[in-house]
Amino acid sequence: MESSSSQRLPFWLESLLSETFFNACMVHEDAKKNEKNIFCLDCCEAICHHCLHLHNSHRLLQIRRYVYHDVIRVGDAEKLMDCSYVQAYTTNSAKVVFLNPRPQTRACRNSSNNCISCERGLQDPYLFCSISCKINQIMRNNGLMSEYLHKCEVLTLPEPGSDDWFMTPDSVFEPSVDRLTIACTATTEIVRKKRTSKFEISLEAREANITEAREANIPSVLETIGNRRKGMPRRSPFN
Repeated sequence: MESSSSQRLPFWLESLLSETFFNACMVHEDAKKNEKNIFCLDCCEAICHHCLHLHNSHRLLQIRRYVYHDVIRVGDAEKLMDCSYVQAYTTNSAKVVFLNPRPQTRACRNSSNNCISCERGLQDPYLFCSISCKINQIMRNNGLMSEYLHKCEVLTLPEPGSDDWFMTPDSVFEPSVDRLTIACTATTEIVRKKRTSKFEISLEAREANITEAREANIPSVLETIGNRRKGMPRRSPFN
């Protein structure tokens, strides 16, 4: 089945990239956890898990979220198409790729490798930041999508409880982090440890140290920090 807007792009793929996920399912609007986070390749529509009984024999693709954007697992994507040179990320111990490019608020600087399609900064040796960017580049070069698509007759969802249905934004990148980022992170951790050692000491420990210092007649740094007050103002003598 071909799309009228692009004779070389399958309708299921065009629907997948243009669909809006994680909205409430209107059929099950009163049910809990009714987010549309599943895509049916045979019906070319997004569904929630309450709709699964109507799509038992269909090819189903689990949609996940990473930094507030739609992603799919690399293992699922490779069953459908060639995902080489599309940057992958690791979230919740699973490798994922973005369906569409993320918007950029500022121009990418100090990046030696950018996405060929949208100019987003990438890690080497990747060329595309999302599946959509790779497809757009293939279409610009008048390439045939059939050379990049795989025949997939069976595509099932993961077993319940074996995988997270929702990927949280606090995930980590799969590529290695550069030295500058590591240095900044290390500096931040050192500052946090210093602040913790000085100011985040429990009240009981502070009072115990102050009492011990008083008994030994030793000035306490903790007492100075905990009772840091200005002295009484005194007027300078008149000349």
